[in-house]
Amino acid sequence: MEHAILAEGLRKRYGNRSALEGFDLRVPPGTVCGLLGPNGAGKTTAVRILATLLRFDAGRAEVAGFDVAGQADRVRHRIGLVGQHPAVDEALSGRENLVIFGRLFHLDRAGARRRAGELLDRFGLADAGDRPVRTYSGGMRRRLDLSAGMILAPAVLFLDEPTTALDPRGRNEVWEAVRDLVRGGTTVLLTTQYLDEADQLADRVCVLDAGRVIAEGTPDALKSRLGGDRIELVVRDAADLAAAAGRLRAVARAEPAVDPDRRAVSAQVGDRAGALTEVLRALDADGVGVADVALRRPTLDEVFLQLTGAPSAARAAVEVTA
Repeated sequence: MEHAILAEGLRKRYGNRSALEGFDLRVPPGTVCGLLGPNGAGKTTAVRILATLLRFDAGRAEVAGFDVAGQADRVRHRIGLVGQHPAVDEALSGRENLVIFGRLFHLDRAGARRRAGELLDRFGLADAGDRPVRTYSGGMRRRLDLSAGMILAPAVLFLDEPTTALDPRGRNEVWEAVRDLVRGGTTVLLTTQYLDEADQLADRVCVLDAGRVIAEGTPDALKSRLGGDRIELVVRDAADLAAAAGRLRAVARAEPAVDPDRRAVSAQVGDRAGALTEVLRALDADGVGVADVALRRPTLDEVFLQLTGAPSAARAAVEVTA
């Protein structure tokens, strides 16, 4: 199977409004794909179509090797879906929740209990398996949600904002659980409001706007479209700002930006390591004291804003599908 998820020319209209207008997506097996876009870009529509929850008007789509329109039942037996809001019962134990999900997936009682035990072990919840879910931390609950989505060991897993409202420790727990799923061969399609989450998890990122993919590639490849990395220097003496700007200008792709209040100068460079070494050696030879130096990569926030032209206030509304 060349593609775990394939969409070609998908179109979907709601009345007079077009939600998808020639949407294309190709996701290799065992990878995470991130789809970025502002509200209304068509992300939710695309995911609902691929999960067989919504019919499309034109184009074609395959998931796990089966046609979404003509073989929807076969697709459903090979996918898992974890929504934004927890789907577990807090009054029941983690094990009881998973047994119920197993029964809903038509496992017999013994099979459901066996699968529940396997998943509790896999997601590090074995010791808490018989405790009520209301005693779980946020990260543990989301891991239990992931477990429920893996009852039938799906080839493709759709995740909708899996770390919303979690603290940093809980987010890290979920990220590691997702990485473990991918190492086991599962293909993950992720939606999230956190751009750093896409940076952490996605092998490839697609940027969607007005129902079309307008850019795609690895996170690093998309960041490189902004002109490379940025060197940021803070000098000890404000009188040395001009000298620092001159040395940085010699290796920069564009005119350095100078911030007198912070005694800082920064510029985009191509060869990150070579440029930084050259600048620091030159400043040392000039006797210019450097208080701080940083080599910063562009962020996916910056990529998204450049590609879509969305204002900064839209960042919190960004979703990523991987």
